Amino acid sequence: MQTKSLSIIGSIIVLLVILGAVLYAENPQKTTPPGDQSKPTEGPQQPIMVNVYSPAPNAQVTSPLTVYGEARGSWYFEGSFPVKLYDANSNLLAAAPAQAMSDWMTTDFVSFSVTLTFPTPTTATGTLVLEKDNPSGLPQNADSVSIPVSF
Repeated sequence: MQTKSLSIIGSIIVLLVILGAVLYAENPQKTTPPGDQSKPTEGPQQPIMVNVYSPAPNAQVTSPLTVYGEARGSWYFEGSFPVKLYDANSNLLAAAPAQAMSDWMTTDFVSFSVTLTFPTPTTATGTLVLEKDNPSGLPQNADSVSIPVSF
């Protein structure tokens, strides 16, 4: 009896995730440019999807780098999304999934954190890229926020 109940609950959760993905695919939202990572404000056209609290744009960063902020639940898939650090020559220095710090199955903001460990860069600047997790692979569902950093 208990196994059957768990199976039914699992099936309901899977159906809700699929329904949410379908509804979101019909109404994709884009992020605002990463220049203003301050308090979330929403305009009529494009609501803010990600707020990065650390590092600030153009901050000097070292390894290990802890990135934290908040993202709308639709930015996550299975509670995470990719974060990548590139040098000024577009060489990938580090990549790791940011993890939701609470229930991500919401349209509200959900706190996240990730720590990136990277070698000493050969350039003075780079870019931190937070990508919306896009398991569909469809370009219309892709989105990202880029934050310039210095080393």
